Amino acid sequence: MSAEVDALTVVNQLRDLAADPLNRRAIVEDHGCLPGLILFLDHPNPQVVYSALLAVRYLAECRANREKMKDELGMMLSLQNVMQKSTSPGETKLLASEIYEILQSAGKEEAEQAEADAASCRRKAQFFLGSNNKRAKTVVLHIDGLDDSTRRSLCEDALLKIRGVISFTFQMAVKRCVVRIRSDLKAEALGSAINSTKVMKAQQVVKTENGGERVVSFQEDSEELVEENTDIPDYLPEEESPSQEPDKAVTRVGSITDGMGWLSTAANFVTRSFYW
Repeated sequence: MSAEVDALTVVNQLRDLAADPLNRRAIVEDHGCLPGLILFLDHPNPQVVYSALLAVRYLAECRANREKMKDELGMMLSLQNVMQKSTSPGETKLLASEIYEILQSAGKEEAEQAEADAASCRRKAQFFLGSNNKRAKTVVLHIDGLDDSTRRSLCEDALLKIRGVISFTFQMAVKRCVVRIRSDLKAEALGSAINSTKVMKAQQVVKTENGGERVVSFQEDSEELVEENTDIPDYLPEEESPSQEPDKAVTRVGSITDGMGWLSTAANFVTRSFYW
């Protein structure tokens, strides 16, 4: 296996572990994983960089992590490099910018923590908190048929092919997917992509005037033209994906112990592959 595939394997596993809120503190506290993710931000493979950014964004979802992440050697500089690099795809630059803004404001958040606690409970499930960015918006989807990891993988593949999708996270218990997209991308494009799997059907969850929620169906006769994302290479095929191997299963929600072996593996890989 080549070093590049090894890097992609490790960063994808870290991304999947970071998706579980129960793992985020442990990953940041680990002496090898956070420095390793920073090094992956400078990797020549754009897919490794994008996957590393997704992992960092998940970790930044935990408020307690942000100060340490901001102060970690090379973090802010590497994010700036991704944002300024001419070869970085647009979605990659936008994601790096979102993370940079969140970490940059980490110190200010401490003073506002008390009054923000009540509101943050409602926002906790959202993957992106930076809703003030006019170049991006958040869409919440309710997906009938999102029942297991196989369906989740189908949904991931469909979303990753859409140009303008920045990132997404799943709430499997309630069959929802929170998607961060460019402001010029219509939500109907997400629905069309997921409905094209033939085994799942997406509806949009919108806020009502009284603060509640309602589910809105996409028009079945409306086929929104979906522009495929060619800037970021395809993810590994299913038969090559390490997450499909039973002896390397991604940690389950609520089971941080199962994921700790992969934290050690990631740290060992970083130690072997880079000079500090």
